[in-house]
Amino acid sequence: MVDAARARKLADRIQQIVAEMLERRIKDPRLGFVTVTDTRITNDLRDATVYYTVYGSDGERAETAAALESAKGVIRSEVGRKTGVRHTPSITFVMDSLMENAAHIDDLLAQARARDAEVARAAQGASPAGDANPYREPGSGDDEDDLDEDEPGPEGHDAAGDGEDGRSGRPSS
Repeated sequence: MVDAARARKLADRIQQIVAEMLERRIKDPRLGFVTVTDTRITNDLRDATVYYTVYGSDGERAETAAALESAKGVIRSEVGRKTGVRHTPSITFVMDSLMENAAHIDDLLAQARARDAEVARAAQGASPAGDANPYREPGSGDDEDDLDEDEPGPEGHDAAGDGEDGRSGRPSS
C-alpha cells in the first residue's frame, strides 16, 4: 500500500497530464468539448479512473467516449513518461454525471419551493382546528383532579416532590 498523500498527488498529476493531452495532442474529430473533472487512483497505484464531462447531445457523448477509448494507449504512455512511476497505471475513462445530478437537484428544489408557496398561500387565512391555546393553564378550574404543587398527594407527598420545608427529599416528620 502507498501513502494516501502520494496517491492523491499522483492522481492530480495524471489529471493534469490527461487534460493537457486532450487539449493539445489528441486531434480526434470525434472528441467533443471535454472537461476532466476528477481522477482517482487505487492504493496500489495500478488503476486510475479519469472522470470527465462532455457538453452536447447523447450522440456526441458516445462519440467522445469512443475517441477517449481509442486514445487510451497514447495517453497512458504519456502519463508513464511524465510521472516516472515504475508501473504506469491503467486508465479508465468514466463519464461524470455531476451536471445531470446538479440539474436534477435544482429541479427538486424548485418543486419544493413551489409546494412551500402553495402551503403558505393555504395557511394565510387558516385558523387553528382546536382552541387557540391547547395547553392547560393553572387556575383555569377545568380539571378538579389536578394536584396543586403545594397540596399533598395521595401518599402523603406533595406533587412537586419537595418536602414541607421546601427542600427536596423526604418530607419531615
